[in-house]
Amino acid sequence: MNTMNGRVNGSARPVNTVNTTVNESADSVTPKSRAAVDPTRPNRRPDHGDEGGKKPPAAARIVEMAREQYRFVMSPDGRPYAVALAGPNIALPLRNKGGLRQRLARQFADAYPGEVASQSALADAMTVLEGIAEDTDPEPVHLRVGRDPAGAIVVDLGSTDGRAVVVTATGWNIVDRAPVLFRRSGAMAPMPAPVLDGDGLAKLHALLNMDEPSFHQLVAWLVAAWIPDIPHPAVVCKGEQGTGKSKAAQMFINLIDPSPAAKRSQPRDEKAWSRQAFSSWALCLDNISTIPPWLSDTLCKAVTGDGVVDRALYTDDDVVVLTFKRVLALTTIDAGALAGDLAERVLMLDLQLIDSDRRRSEEELDATFEAVRPAVLGALFDVLACVLAVLPSVRLESMPRMADFARVLAAVDQTQGWHTLDDYLATSANVATDAMEGDPFAMAIAHLVEQAGTWQGTAAQLLEALPTPLVRPPNWPKDATRASGRVKRLAPLLRSIGITADDTQRSRDRHRHRLLTLSRAPDEDESASAPEQASLWPEVAPSGLGRTPPEQP
Repeated sequence: MNTMNGRVNGSARPVNTVNTTVNESADSVTPKSRAAVDPTRPNRRPDHGDEGGKKPPAAARIVEMAREQYRFVMSPDGRPYAVALAGPNIALPLRNKGGLRQRLARQFADAYPGEVASQSALADAMTVLEGIAEDTDPEPVHLRVGRDPAGAIVVDLGSTDGRAVVVTATGWNIVDRAPVLFRRSGAMAPMPAPVLDGDGLAKLHALLNMDEPSFHQLVAWLVAAWIPDIPHPAVVCKGEQGTGKSKAAQMFINLIDPSPAAKRSQPRDEKAWSRQAFSSWALCLDNISTIPPWLSDTLCKAVTGDGVVDRALYTDDDVVVLTFKRVLALTTIDAGALAGDLAERVLMLDLQLIDSDRRRSEEELDATFEAVRPAVLGALFDVLACVLAVLPSVRLESMPRMADFARVLAAVDQTQGWHTLDDYLATSANVATDAMEGDPFAMAIAHLVEQAGTWQGTAAQLLEALPTPLVRPPNWPKDATRASGRVKRLAPLLRSIGITADDTQRSRDRHRHRLLTLSRAPDEDESASAPEQASLWPEVAPSGLGRTPPEQP
């Protein structure tokens, strides 16, 4: 039998040049050939069969080829992945587009000229490899951002060589191979390597039409976005037309988690949203005018952590799980579109109207952003390293709703000399007021308490006491049960404007009805006020003409 040497990934491999066919008749793993792919047996090359030199089935050869080059892991959510033994620390899905199946199909054609692995052979091989992955302990698989066992934050640059940025309390550096396992998605784009440049933050501020307090809050939010194990408030870019909301939000996302589709349309249902969220660490919903209740609840869960369970394809009783905690950005003209519980989970940034003499074309903005992005990333990683150094010792006198994020703000203030925490708390009170104004039922309750001082009664009596609008809004309660639930849900918003809602008391008659007590809280001596605006446009040296960047370590 004539043979010739073929090269696969740099190593010589004997290739049979006779008796080859395009589609092998025994592509599936038959009982006779199961020993060739049994993971419990020692590895052996399946180039020579057991009877008369007949080659093993294609599926067996594909499995052997895969086991020589990859190790197989199972993520905590039950998804199998392959990781190259020599190469980037990147988890490849077994069956998805751009995953292991495609790579093995190409390598099989290179290794066996004249042969192409059939779909059934590839499917059988993937089933065997999934079984191998199931025999391993679950291993965390991260998307763009992760923590290594020592506590360092690792950011995947998304490049083909697998480089990553490792940030610790002492600084940051770029490593050739990530110390944690990352997965990639089609919604990701590479991130440029950061560089040391003392003017990085000023260069970013020069691209944004926001005052200094708002910009400092933005910097803190960008830094917190790379801390993977805390909830991140959704940043909301608010402003009238012509303030550059969409472009600003696109820049934010492309700093944290670059994507060819940084701005997304509002999803049509929860399943469409879960697919988007599973494929990106950070994403922006652009031009939000109204938020349906299901989306408001979904965004709240995405901020604090969510999981979606769905039936697996082609099965009746198997399920797949999508778990995620995401970094979100929203753009809107009217903050009243935010429901009460979502309003408590946002960081509101007001953008100022851009003067005509300062307006720039999108092409110019894109070119400038790409030019300064490495310096901006380096400056943000510097701030993150400072935050990691002091964060364990940060203690707050009172814990607001987004307590973990508030601690990051306090750490930023401690290291940078800013006042982001105070500004954030003051802005949050204003957001709650805006959300109240967007809810007719909440405004009706506020008006009732304003007139009565204190009101007590059942939920049914509350509906009777409130004037019903001529055109009933969709979220106006239709009965007493829904009214009671709406009051409980609105309680945090009502409390933010000085109205307390108590439902712990019962009527003294034999019916023992639950009573709602709505009253105005005592006025506080000090009220939060909006921070004083500073200059919108900081002084920054033109690109390439500023100070000389220090040498990188």
